Amino acid sequence: MKKFQEHLNKWLLLYVTGAMILGLLIGKPSASWVKANQSMVSSLTTVIVFLIIYPMMVNVKLESLAKASKNIKAILLSVIFNFAWAPLFGWLLVKLFLHGDPMLSIGFLLVMVVPCSSMVIGYTGLSDGNIELATVIVALSFVLAIVALPLWMMIFARNYHIVVPINDILKSILTVLIAPMILGYLTRILLTRWLGEKGFKKLQPLFPSLSLIAMYGIVFVIFFSKATMIIDKWQTVLLLLIPNVLFIAISLVLFTWINKKLNLKYEDNMAVVFASTAKNNGTAIAIATMAFSPMVAIPAATIPIFQIIFLVFYLKLAGSLKRYFGERQNLYIPRKQFEEIDIKQRAAAKETIYSEENIIEKKG
Repeated sequence: MKKFQEHLNKWLLLYVTGAMILGLLIGKPSASWVKANQSMVSSLTTVIVFLIIYPMMVNVKLESLAKASKNIKAILLSVIFNFAWAPLFGWLLVKLFLHGDPMLSIGFLLVMVVPCSSMVIGYTGLSDGNIELATVIVALSFVLAIVALPLWMMIFARNYHIVVPINDILKSILTVLIAPMILGYLTRILLTRWLGEKGFKKLQPLFPSLSLIAMYGIVFVIFFSKATMIIDKWQTVLLLLIPNVLFIAISLVLFTWINKKLNLKYEDNMAVVFASTAKNNGTAIAIATMAFSPMVAIPAATIPIFQIIFLVFYLKLAGSLKRYFGERQNLYIPRKQFEEIDIKQRAAAKETIYSEENIIEKKG
């Protein structure tokens, strides 16, 4: 199981690229079927997102969520990034690149103010990040969006009446957050009782692998369902290329740098960065369809293309990011050598000694 997980991680970019190409190749000839079965495609998307989150939740101890909710610094950063930085930076990008098309401008700004995607938990888990913190941030993001969405859209689109689908947001919370959390917790209890703690630990690598496979599935479905738009409206997709890429790339770099400066741990950084960059495009499309015209939904429909590419690339940088955030490495030394190390030298080198285990823990 461990080797299978390592294989999926190693060839992540290859599988994601393959899923994109396959989605386009199959999706274009199937355009009429996709149009006639929108509800089925939407349900399939929800099921796959559920299958991404559920395996991750099996490895989560719900008792740890209470501890994660006390991480005020990380939670506050995610709120600022999501509901202050994203709308304001999005507005600047609109002024620079989309000011000639009001419908695309409103659509792009709408994406900037929606809550983060539930996929955040999946990305965080795949990067060995703080899943409990990611779960808390996603839940809080959905709640705050109920206030932030109409507030920001009143500012950005004063001539339009915005209806925020609160029922749809609450349904999303129940379907892709609370349900997999409860089911994952129950699965963990049953497997622990059946296999014991040691048996369960041997099985643990299976769950991230299942999440990865489901992630490849969601990439395929997105490109399959949007193939006609991507190919037929390639000029519009190209028009949105620059602001989308700039938003995601600059946000990833900036958030990582700020988190490092504020001494966040690697695990917390991954939760905050993914939660502050991955947008809930389904919510944006629903609002755009209800309140505006189909053109307004195009930015929400296209941003997953760029979002997935950049977030998967960030996922692949996990090893480098761990070193950047100074992950501790354990060095085992013989007791005699341990006892000969001068205490002052250890302190000067900022090393922590655990004599009972004969370990020197070095930073970085």
